[in-house]
Amino acid sequence: MLTTSFARVLGPSHTAQVSRVLAADPIAGCMVAARFEQVGMNEPALGGQFWGVAGGRDGLIFAGASMVPLAGDSATMRSFAHIAARRGRKCATILGPADLVLPLWERLEPRWGSARDVRADQPLMACPGDPFGPVDQDVRLVRPDQLEVYFPAAVAMFTEEVGVDPRIGDNGQGYRTRIIDLIAARRTFASFDGDRVMFKAEIGSLSQRVALIQGVWVHPELRGQGRAAPGMAAVVRAIQRNLGRVPSLYVNQYNQRALRTYHRIGFQQVGRFASVLF
Repeated sequence: MLTTSFARVLGPSHTAQVSRVLAADPIAGCMVAARFEQVGMNEPALGGQFWGVAGGRDGLIFAGASMVPLAGDSATMRSFAHIAARRGRKCATILGPADLVLPLWERLEPRWGSARDVRADQPLMACPGDPFGPVDQDVRLVRPDQLEVYFPAAVAMFTEEVGVDPRIGDNGQGYRTRIIDLIAARRTFASFDGDRVMFKAEIGSLSQRVALIQGVWVHPELRGQGRAAPGMAAVVRAIQRNLGRVPSLYVNQYNQRALRTYHRIGFQQVGRFASVLF
């Protein structure tokens, strides 16, 4: 491809092309589309910038706190890697379709050094229809006054899933603010037994078409008791009925228990993600 050496930062004149790329795969692009739909190409509001090959027609990537390749091939990933290597690592993760993330990381690793973790096979799933099986009627939106009970469960989930305590560095203020914002936006679900969270899940990204579920967690003492599937069914039904979006998520391939749970309630694999964590 002759244009691969001409990756450039895109601006407002490329808005229509960026929109077309995101619309072509709304599930894979949900994380980026959720913000783009609100602020367009406003770089400070986006918290990053789009890089494109041929104005985004031959390749597109979002570079922010997460670097998210959205379209292209191994040749365009080489072009994006050249820009990223020259600028130095500014992201905490590289995340997106595995066939784009892995070639990008192959080029970047010699320049950026080893990652903390590379998760090369993460099924991307969606639930297009009503969830199967029972629905946990106790799973509800978390209220602001339940923050102090909910927050420790959110920290436990993050630490278990990502491998890093989100309170490190600022005593948890940044993560706490994130959770407060999710609760205020009515994107946090849980069931409680007094002061104990039994099940929780959040809508991490919400575009016009898709809701990306994250932070799914069952209290360790309650695992293996069949709580996850009814809890997830409740979240899926709320997304479909109240928000009119397609519920989606991605999960590590090695987490067979979670995969079985998601398949059981009607999720289908629609793609494959990969994540590089720093």
